[in-house]
Amino acid sequence: MNADGLIVVDKPGGMTSHDVVARIRRLARTRRVGHGGTLDPMATGVLVIGVNRATRLLTYVIGSRKSYRATIRLGQTTVTDDAEGEVTGSVSAAEVTDEGIRSGLAAQAGEIDQVPSAVSAIKVNGQRAYKRVRDGEQVELAARRVTVHRLDVGEIRRRGEVVDVDVDVDCSSGTYIRAIARDLGRTLGVGGHLTALRRTAVGGLSLGEAATLEQLEERAPDVVSLPMAEAARRAFPQREASVEEARVLSHGGPLEPVGIEGPYAVFGPAGELLAVVSERGGKARAEIVLAPA
Repeated sequence: MNADGLIVVDKPGGMTSHDVVARIRRLARTRRVGHGGTLDPMATGVLVIGVNRATRLLTYVIGSRKSYRATIRLGQTTVTDDAEGEVTGSVSAAEVTDEGIRSGLAAQAGEIDQVPSAVSAIKVNGQRAYKRVRDGEQVELAARRVTVHRLDVGEIRRRGEVVDVDVDVDCSSGTYIRAIARDLGRTLGVGGHLTALRRTAVGGLSLGEAATLEQLEERAPDVVSLPMAEAARRAFPQREASVEEARVLSHGGPLEPVGIEGPYAVFGPAGELLAVVSERGGKARAEIVLAPA
């Protein structure tokens, strides 16, 4: 039987997240593989993959805070808001000041209403927005409330008519870094898009523990880097259960609350992962039961 757990992959550029899942299915020799949050084909970095029963933890991984390192190019607009799409407009950014760039980005920090990129996987009347755009439709997506916890400006490089700006971003799930580039370009009146994007962390999982596909290939089929219990300890607050509590919980029954902000992981006396629970209605109730059968 293949192991249950998470893999932190350093996704290469040019592959979709689905391509990576397909590769891991082959390496791990199991169909039960999923990913915790899509990365654009152009993007590299942390892609969290769940194998077997750990696919049930991915719902929580998807909602985690994310960190990115990116490069914004000012002076050019593209159809996709990144370097993958064709250039749809060019305006010289030579007159844009460093101060203008910093204040334009500062305005996008904190809790903001962000319009997602039109070329995105969001569904509009049952069809992906990117499919509608490719079919020649004009797509207007509604703004979404997101939180940009940190937006640090790094190096600013001037290359004739364009300006490249390096940024480091910590943000809530659902934030589009492409949209930050697009909106900075609009604010400055010169257009903008993303030329590089690297995800450096998802929740508590970072590039420091990520493996490349080549490294995973070498150790296949033993590709899981974080077994179930360890993955849950990294991803959630935790609580230890007594023998009796473990019995109740493994059958889906509720426990007495202990005042932990949920969702949190509950572990049995031997350190095994039993369930992910939330406290509501005066009880600690399982959202998913993971106790070994």
